[in-house]
Amino acid sequence: MAITKLNTYQPLTEQSATALAIGLRIFEDGTLLTCEEIGDGNLNLVFRVLERETGKGIIIKQALPYAKVVGESWPLTIERARIEASALKLQRSFVGDLVPEVYYSDPTLAITVMEDLSALTIARAGLIKGEKYPRLSHDVGTFLANTLYFTSDYALHPFKKKEYVKEFSNPELCKITEDLVFTDPFFNSETNEFEEELSRDVQHLWDDFTLKLEVAKLKKSFLTEGEALLHGDLHTGSIFVDQNQTKVIDPEFAFYGPIGFDIGQFIANLIFQAASKTDEGETILYHIENTWNVFSTAFSRHWKESGDAYTKVNGYLEYVLEKSFQDSIGFAGCECIRRTIGLAHVEDLDAIPDKERRLQAKRTCLTLGKELIIKRKQIHSIEELLSVIKFHFE
Repeated sequence: MAITKLNTYQPLTEQSATALAIGLRIFEDGTLLTCEEIGDGNLNLVFRVLERETGKGIIIKQALPYAKVVGESWPLTIERARIEASALKLQRSFVGDLVPEVYYSDPTLAITVMEDLSALTIARAGLIKGEKYPRLSHDVGTFLANTLYFTSDYALHPFKKKEYVKEFSNPELCKITEDLVFTDPFFNSETNEFEEELSRDVQHLWDDFTLKLEVAKLKKSFLTEGEALLHGDLHTGSIFVDQNQTKVIDPEFAFYGPIGFDIGQFIANLIFQAASKTDEGETILYHIENTWNVFSTAFSRHWKESGDAYTKVNGYLEYVLEKSFQDSIGFAGCECIRRTIGLAHVEDLDAIPDKERRLQAKRTCLTLGKELIIKRKQIHSIEELLSVIKFHFE
């Protein structure tokens, strides 16, 4: 794929994105193309380039040198585009079609050209509308088991693992998580955003030093435990779905961290769905249960097929799974709180039309999040976790 290289970074436009697609020769010469900017996220430009006659398309994603949600006052490195492209390629080697195919990437221009998934639906949007996705939890559980196991010390030679740790060093985006997930929501930070009616609830959180201590422990885990390559931002807005397939996207926050983090992020975003629904809670609870069961079963199978001496020690697998489970509960609790009162909210809660029901759902997420953080080591099975969640939604 030969294209005319730009010497310096510059943001794409619809015109230059089209020119890039032509230069990559993904489409036949002379094909009439259309291009539209479709990105509505916080950090990037995203374009869809389509062949007019057939509808065949590609996605061109470009990292901006600042946080789009804030503006140029919040600068960011474009290195995250290289990390995202590399993570997608590595993940695809473990999970196949559960992630989109990457056709081309250019770290200088911070560009990734990939498979067009426009025929699918963002999981968050579909779930809000009440759509059913029977494969969602099975596919995400498989994605978690394969990506987390095969990038860990349990599967890799130590030299290869350390090579990956270096390749996926991602300090700027990790700092965003460190601040927005583990710090700002638990203090009176200017990044926080919540309704005036929640002020008393929020103040109780800020005054709870037991809670802050447990969050500090979880933050230390996030900072120091490089167990596996994480997606780093695995919420229902980072997943495309339909009735028959699932695609996990946007691993620009990828880095080496604790196994439970990705699991907890996904569980929390299912909890938001449970909090916002009055008649589909059982379906969402099934997905929470099935995600963990599929993950733990597949992870265990990979473990037992490996040849490392320590993986044969009785009780070691159970220890790793228990730690990962309890970590995931704590991380889910942090996500429940930060998406309710922090900088980046979720439509699941904010789009609830009735104000009183919306406020109640948010209060539930705050109280449940606190309990998951503080009592995470007292919850020993997925059944016990479901009981805790159900109690808050009754």
